[in-house]
Amino acid sequence: MTPFQYETVLSHVQDDGVRIITLNRPGRLNAMNRQLVDDVARAFEEANGDEASRAIVFTGAGRAFCAGDDRQDHVHPASEAEARDLVEAIQQASRAILFGPKPVVGAIHGWAVGGGFEWAINCDFPIWARDAKGFFPEVSLNLFVTGAVTALLPALAGLGKAREMLMLGRRYGAEELAEAGIAWQLAEPEELMDRALALAAELAALPPLSLRAMKRVLNSAALTDIEQALALETEATIAGFLDPETTRRLKDF
Repeated sequence: MTPFQYETVLSHVQDDGVRIITLNRPGRLNAMNRQLVDDVARAFEEANGDEASRAIVFTGAGRAFCAGDDRQDHVHPASEAEARDLVEAIQQASRAILFGPKPVVGAIHGWAVGGGFEWAINCDFPIWARDAKGFFPEVSLNLFVTGAVTALLPALAGLGKAREMLMLGRRYGAEELAEAGIAWQLAEPEELMDRALALAAELAALPPLSLRAMKRVLNSAALTDIEQALALETEATIAGFLDPETTRRLKDF
């Protein structure tokens, strides 16, 4: 099948119904600029609408999954409308991962930072390489998290651990993330993609009606405040983007 074409994302479907979506800015450690954010949303939306795609593997090219915001591409928003447009685009990418009907297996390696860590948490089954690391620098950058992480992290790891991770911005290895319930499974780096593809193939072979219903109902029942989290995160992140202090801190990060 001809791959779907995006500027910063690779996407193709295997014969077993597994769609592989790969962040493809390896020279920048797959750091997030506006093009990448838009491409991720489009890639997941198109995968979710493609009947040939029954499960998705989400990964990154090169040495990292995603190193967070690309500070070199950061431009201070000229208005609240411009900031809102950017934040809503970021949330749209997470919505496509979280609320799309297809199960998503994460293959997380290298660094997962900030928004990249959020995308890893958005996956239904995040498998982390044993040498992978993640952290949230947002508070230290005068920013806020997105991706419904304010609902997902307490549900996965408990409110105390979520406070620690989001407020203090400490760095965590995959082993600690697994102990906290954030990494679903760990894999040796050289086995990561094989493990992710095998799980995705297992999911793709299940009846799609019941599988998709289970994803939808679990998110609705277990995360009753997920929509509120997305809305509150959006307003807090807009305020952060509009503060000139944020731009200064991002440039120095």
